[in-house]
Amino acid sequence: MPGRQYAEEIWLNLQQLGYKRLAALAGIGLFVLATIGVSAYYLSRPEMSVLYGGLQREDVNRIGAALQESGIRFDVNAEGTQVLVKPAQAPQARMLLAEKGLPRSSSGGYELFDKMGSLGLTSFMQEITRVRAMEGELARTIQLMRGVKAASVHLVLADKGSFRRDQQPASASVVVRTETSGAGSIAQAIRQLVASAVPGLTAEKVTVLNTDGTLLASGGDLSQGSSAKLAGLQQNVNREIQDNVRKALTPYLGLENFEISVATDLNTDRKETNETIFNPDSKVERSVRVVKENDVSQNSATQEPTTVEQNLPERAVRADGGQKSSDEKQRREELTNYEISSRKVQTISDGYAVAKMSIAVLINRPRLIASLGPEPSQEAIDRRLEDVKQVVSSAAGFSEGRGDNIKVLAVDFLQGSRSLEPEPPIGIGETLMRQSGTLINAVTILVLAMLIIWFGLRPAVNAILKRPGAEAAAITATETPALSASLQPQLAEPGPATNLIEDLTLAAQRSPARKLEQLVDFNEAQAAAILKRWIHEGEAA
Repeated sequence: MPGRQYAEEIWLNLQQLGYKRLAALAGIGLFVLATIGVSAYYLSRPEMSVLYGGLQREDVNRIGAALQESGIRFDVNAEGTQVLVKPAQAPQARMLLAEKGLPRSSSGGYELFDKMGSLGLTSFMQEITRVRAMEGELARTIQLMRGVKAASVHLVLADKGSFRRDQQPASASVVVRTETSGAGSIAQAIRQLVASAVPGLTAEKVTVLNTDGTLLASGGDLSQGSSAKLAGLQQNVNREIQDNVRKALTPYLGLENFEISVATDLNTDRKETNETIFNPDSKVERSVRVVKENDVSQNSATQEPTTVEQNLPERAVRADGGQKSSDEKQRREELTNYEISSRKVQTISDGYAVAKMSIAVLINRPRLIASLGPEPSQEAIDRRLEDVKQVVSSAAGFSEGRGDNIKVLAVDFLQGSRSLEPEPPIGIGETLMRQSGTLINAVTILVLAMLIIWFGLRPAVNAILKRPGAEAAAITATETPALSASLQPQLAEPGPATNLIEDLTLAAQRSPARKLEQLVDFNEAQAAAILKRWIHEGEAA
């Protein structure tokens, strides 16, 4: 078999080369492979540009997670303070990170004092640095709140001044970027936080704005704060009712098969009720007063009789007639005072009550029909809608007494609004332009490999396998012309090598050890004489 013969010849030739030459060949091969690999790595490595620098470890982790989620390749320097991306992807990465509110850290906190030297530092510079440090620390604290992506704080501390009678009050302004539009409660919390952190600052002097230009809270406008509080409360109530209805309908219809809209009218009037309750059944005698009166009276009156004897002088007439009366009165008065138990109730209502609620539910009609089976009747659909209405009413706390309204409809959802349209295919020219950098790197690697093999590997292999045939031939020709003439056909230099296998074979034949063996085999006596002469020359030298 030719393949087996070639393999055996190569193995024999490699054995004849010796360990030193084999080690040299192996070293050259490893060097060439390592050079080609390192060159390919550095040439194929994309060029990176600094996306953000001077970052903290937390921001580096957040930015790395966001870029990895978006499929953007990135790298971090050895110090861990810079994030590197491809120059072509830098604008996209910055827009993505700005949308997520990254990076969040800033170098404007109290670490500013660590970077300042003590020499040449004036009181004005110290005051400015102190204000910047307070602004940075407040911004970091505000960013920790839920719903706040970024924050910027500007402070004006209280200053009495040299030519001012009254002290200038402290004030502050805060600009925040929130995840949702409703940030009324967050604004009030920010005002209280900033007012508590700055000496001499009141909440009325703190202004809070959103990045879209919306004024969230300013000055002492209590009505605006109340309206913002009412709007935030209404949004929270609507969201809570929507979540309750969604939790009830999701196992029933599926998550993508219905839409809910809730509108509530809240009553936030403050009520105060004072009530006193008396219990007549529970009484205790406190005092008893009894008054008794008994009156007895008798009256009598005499009257002379009307007769002739009355006109007679000096005649005594007995008065037998007259009126008599007697009177007896008795009175009893009793007064009892009772202590009746009473209870006073004072009720103050400072919360809210749902005055009216309206709910609209849209159901995907194909999904509703599919849940009823093949070709359901309109009555079955109406019954199912009525069941859905009952579920929604129970989940939302529906009340007909306060005039709540609920509407449930089955409609066909538009699928186009839920699916994204495919992008047009990329042309050949654009594909080649995108891969031009990779193609150039590949061609560069191939050219570099060819140059290394031609100018590095080939001369090294020739130098290792090259035999000093000319010196051996000259020695043998000087010592034994006949021997040189007889061995000339055998020791003649071969022609141009056709391949590496023939080069290795001929090189093995041209080795000094091989030629010495041939000389000894041809004429042992003459070879011994030549060796003796070499020995004597070596001793003489």
